[in-house]
Amino acid sequence: MAVASKVTRQLLSAPLPEIVERLGSSVAQAQWALDRNSVALASEMAQTEVEVGDKSYNLLTLGFVPAFYSFTEATVEAKLSFTITESKEISLNVGVQAGVGVGVFMAAASVDVGYARKYSVSAEGMSSIAARLVSLPPPNMLSQVLKRAYEQDIE
Repeated sequence: MAVASKVTRQLLSAPLPEIVERLGSSVAQAQWALDRNSVALASEMAQTEVEVGDKSYNLLTLGFVPAFYSFTEATVEAKLSFTITESKEISLNVGVQAGVGVGVFMAAASVDVGYARKYSVSAEGMSSIAARLVSLPPPNMLSQVLKRAYEQDIE
């Protein structure tokens, strides 16, 4: 069945290793973007001043820290189902007619033969990508540097 083997070959040639590789690269790029965002937020917090009484403090001095996020897992899921149906139909219609006339016997037979072969192929696919993102405390070294750099007496 040529149709079935063609569909099967296409399904087996799906680029699963490439999909997994692209997922990994995408998660790494997204993590890098999240980290850059947290560092930029720390810089902005250092420049944002808040007046408390007659003194001015930046947000880091007041103990604010940027949020850090991390991907803990990423999953790619692909589901594929296909159905191949072959049907054969043979129809046979036989008709017989007979007649008797004066001294003559007449008979006739008709045969009608039909043959049909049908193929039906259907395929359905679904895929999803899920990633779990969690909030983390700032890196320990960053916390220590911020504490030393912005430690002030707050009265």
